[in-house]
Amino acid sequence: MTPLSSDFTHELQRAGLEVRTDITTRTIYSTDASLYQITPLGAAFPRTLDQLNAAVELAAQHRVPVLARGAGSSLAGQAVGEALILDCSRHLNAIGDVQPSAGGGWQISAQPGAILRDINRAAAPHGLMIGPDPASADRATLGGSLANNASGAHSIVYGMFADHVIALETIFGNGEMETLTETAISALKPANLQPSTFNAFYAAALDIRTTLANEIRTRWPRTYRRAAGYNLNYLLPWSPAAPPHFRPPSSVFGQAYPPVSPNHINLAHLLVGSEGTLGVIRQATIRLVPKPRHTVLAVLAFDSVEQACDETPRLLEHQPSAIELIPRVLLELAASVPAYARLLDFIPAVSGGLPAALLAVEFAGDDLQQLITQARALRHDALIAETPQAQARIWALRKAGLGILQSQPGDLRTHTFIEDLTVPVDRLGDYVRAMNTIAAAHDTEFYYYAHASAGCLHVRPLLNLKTTAGQRDLRQIAQEAVRATIALGGTTTGEHGDGLARSEWLEQLYGPKIVDAFRQLKLAADPLGILNPGKIIDPPPMDANLRYGLEYRTQGWKTVMNFDRQDGLSGAIEMCNGAGVCRGDIGVMCPSFQATREEMHSTRGRANLLRALISASPTEDRRPEAGKTRLPPSVLRTEDVFTALDLCLACKGCKSDCPSLVDMAKLKYEFTHHYYQSHRRKLRDYVFGYIGLLAKWGSKARRFGNWIVGIGLVNRVLGLTPQRKLPRLQS
Repeated sequence: MTPLSSDFTHELQRAGLEVRTDITTRTIYSTDASLYQITPLGAAFPRTLDQLNAAVELAAQHRVPVLARGAGSSLAGQAVGEALILDCSRHLNAIGDVQPSAGGGWQISAQPGAILRDINRAAAPHGLMIGPDPASADRATLGGSLANNASGAHSIVYGMFADHVIALETIFGNGEMETLTETAISALKPANLQPSTFNAFYAAALDIRTTLANEIRTRWPRTYRRAAGYNLNYLLPWSPAAPPHFRPPSSVFGQAYPPVSPNHINLAHLLVGSEGTLGVIRQATIRLVPKPRHTVLAVLAFDSVEQACDETPRLLEHQPSAIELIPRVLLELAASVPAYARLLDFIPAVSGGLPAALLAVEFAGDDLQQLITQARALRHDALIAETPQAQARIWALRKAGLGILQSQPGDLRTHTFIEDLTVPVDRLGDYVRAMNTIAAAHDTEFYYYAHASAGCLHVRPLLNLKTTAGQRDLRQIAQEAVRATIALGGTTTGEHGDGLARSEWLEQLYGPKIVDAFRQLKLAADPLGILNPGKIIDPPPMDANLRYGLEYRTQGWKTVMNFDRQDGLSGAIEMCNGAGVCRGDIGVMCPSFQATREEMHSTRGRANLLRALISASPTEDRRPEAGKTRLPPSVLRTEDVFTALDLCLACKGCKSDCPSLVDMAKLKYEFTHHYYQSHRRKLRDYVFGYIGLLAKWGSKARRFGNWIVGIGLVNRVLGLTPQRKLPRLQS
């Protein structure tokens, strides 16, 4: 791994950027919520859009790969790589005012680091919201959601993020900037274009539209819910399927899907879902949709997941806004998480026990009584949740699915690598049966949950990736599942993107001509190849760069506290899967991150450092196909981990709110005890440790003691902030 040159970092700093290349920062940013770990070259934190421009321009001059990152909650490895991380989440989060849209309706502009929940808060007073609603909206950034073409439970109504983008201010791979928005095709002719990156990109898009239209129509997956590759179908514009209850974001589009004006082209549609490989988003303008005044939720119980999936097409005829699958295993695991156990009180009302599967069917609109009537018409034994409070409890349980399903202790865990294979919804039951056959052939279990109405079930195979058999099954299961999905008319990813996990399958899905078209667009927009390399175009094997591989070892210490329930100290640390729920702004987890906005002071950041401290991985995996993954633990000092844990308040918020059951307070106790076996304690530790005895002595000479406290001498000696006044001694 080649470190960043001092010339490059100095130029970044002269441009005003904060740049970090220390091992602590690089370790923290080496993972996301996926299977993968790659140590980056460093991280930069632009405070302004001009600094973001400068970072990309300088990277182009020095040929340094860059990776724009938001919340780092990607499940396919999009947010990790051997590149300079551009963390847009800390400072680039400004949100504009709601404005009328030229095509009708309303729009809002925001910087890439703006959190979706905050944008919805800004839109709410106007009765508006963002249509796509990923489950991670409390922490997901706008830039990351656009780069991933995110969607959510309500995609049957609102589609995906590509269906709502109006314009993207974009920085191309050579530093040039352009605003991508809808343009009449007749307004620009390739022969008349002046040389520029934008014009080369436009010409490539127009060429693909002209020469590959038939190939796109032939090879495209038969489902609208698709996040694989680049959105070439929007160039035509055409789609083999549409969201069944699609509400166009503007009346100008009529009922057309995708919502593109005839004889127009919007290159922003190609950036959406491109995972930062075609450009860095500087600012985005998106359409907002009216927020329904009321919702009603009906919960139905089923004897099997297959039965629930077979029933989904019939339920769609009742015009719901969402249908979500909740399996028994999720309910069982939720009972062990304090924050979610209290949400299970609706289960007995459904079936008197734990059914094999539940379908949560939502209806949304402005007439509450009509919605209740629709919900009751589904089935006589449906549980109807009418109040927002009752519905919120059910949704909270569903949205915690990823973390809960990955909360099992031990090395045998669920993993995200085929988690959003997507098929036409009328083939969903067949899909589950095909997946069950694959699971049985590999003597393992698959867990299913989430977006039944869109044919996009999240699938979690149970594997031990620290073994040869587990890694063999990883690749074989992926290959077999992809083949089965394509045979059913589906796609390799319907929501979470390609990244490192699924880019390998793009040629199998689309064929060589369309993949060559992807490469043509990449070369035009990123001629130097510096934008998030290894994703979509020329990826490594999907089983390279694994966080937990055959080389992964741990070297912990003898603990004082008991970690048997977590399979030891290593198991307790490895409970963190990287989903980043600790980066949210609701609940009590994690107050130090909420105050600092520093990844280092999130529960996830601390867990990453602890795992790096105890893992005995080699400097790099020497297999040719593996790539460079992680640095040896010897370069990560215990002082670095101590600094990260020092701001942990030990409030136990993570134990309550983390769906993966990470107990960072307990880990802090254990680490701190271990740390002080070889380090001298600070004077203030003794002062506060013996505060009762010191107060007793001080009360006998309280006038002198209070004088010392009053002049701030104690604060200076103990290293306490002068804003914190110590209490006065009394008799």
